[in-house]
Amino acid sequence: MYFEDRADAGRRLGERLRILRGADIVVLGLPRGGVPVAFEIARRLQAPLDVIVVRKLGVPHQPELAFGAVGEDGARVINRIVVERADVSDAELAWVERRERSEVERRAAGFRAGHPRVPLTGRTAVIVDDGVATGATARAACQVARAQGATRVVLAVPVAARDALRMLLREADEVICLDQPRYFHAVGQSYHHFGQTTDAEVVELLSAAVGAERSASVAAGNPPLCDEEVRMLAGRVELAGHLTIPELPIGVVIFAHGSGSSRHSSRNHYVAEVLRRAGLGTLLFDLLSPAEEVDRAHVFDIDLLAGRLVEVTEWLSGQEQAAGLPIGYFGASTGAAAALRAAASPRVRIGAVVSRGGRPDLAGSLLAAVTAPTLLIVGARDYQVLELNHQAAKAMSCETTLVEVPGATHLFEEPGALRHAAELARDSFTAKLPLAAGESTE
Repeated sequence: MYFEDRADAGRRLGERLRILRGADIVVLGLPRGGVPVAFEIARRLQAPLDVIVVRKLGVPHQPELAFGAVGEDGARVINRIVVERADVSDAELAWVERRERSEVERRAAGFRAGHPRVPLTGRTAVIVDDGVATGATARAACQVARAQGATRVVLAVPVAARDALRMLLREADEVICLDQPRYFHAVGQSYHHFGQTTDAEVVELLSAAVGAERSASVAAGNPPLCDEEVRMLAGRVELAGHLTIPELPIGVVIFAHGSGSSRHSSRNHYVAEVLRRAGLGTLLFDLLSPAEEVDRAHVFDIDLLAGRLVEVTEWLSGQEQAAGLPIGYFGASTGAAAALRAAASPRVRIGAVVSRGGRPDLAGSLLAAVTAPTLLIVGARDYQVLELNHQAAKAMSCETTLVEVPGATHLFEEPGALRHAAELARDSFTAKLPLAAGESTE
């Protein structure tokens, strides 16, 4: 079994865990890679999300070889066989443990960014990682959850080594694993995209989850009007997407991802969550079919991508859940150029466009034909793209605003950068789309 990325794995696990929806659970992601998986699970189960921080204890002269792990609240797992075979002295063991415990506390505080730890007393802890190789970290996480008062522990992972999984069955009350390869070499072998998850991304996802939990619709137990996978025809090509429409929506935003990305982009999912909390619907879809993505020329064919976006917009306007709602575009990288070219089409009426780290210059002469208010968000340290955005802004005749995010580079990976960009997008859409709705009724 292969997963597109961690978000895809989280959605699939979330489906398997649907039976827990409505139960008193807390979803706990193992940082860093487990948090994007856990984020999707928590969203589907409408459950609180937190991190569960544990650190492996490495043999001093061979750090990659773990002889145990430690976590919050004094949890400790020691593999005595490894300790004896590696000849780790009591003094060395104590020194490594002291160092890693300090790191546990530092990381836990940093990841939560001032948010309190979600209490586990009397609740079910759903511990999530992006995969299990040896099981030492997951084992420690199970013990941490019990030490914090969890009455039941469920371990959920997309993929795991069979030997490790058998050991973990003794630690957790239930283990959910989607795939146990016969020949297991590494967790990453089960993913098409397995890039490193940054500390900043963990912080952003946890912050988004805290905001979602506080939203009125979740607190009242009201499910969204629509939250489902969808299929759309663009010509003869079927495209996949995910449509979410909250209660009392003020508009819906279609995402146009950039080159090398897809509807599973964790950055776009983070932005989408911020928009949904503000009462906006979202549609994340793939601009190309899997077969088309093989040809890299398609990824940079702005005319093709813009045409697809127009067709998807027409499809969305015909859906009952979105009927009459003003529509906005959110584009990243080359997707921003496609969004602007599509917004210039007379076939659609777009209320606002937001570009994050985009290449609006690639929209060419059609920039002057865009009438929708446009916000260009660029990292202040993304120097080349920043200059291209300034040039594009000069070519546009509509209301155009360019905002630089301090300290940010192209992917907005710096702490707080993506949150800043998402909040700018939110404020733009919530201000402009209701105005577009009012104009359409005059």
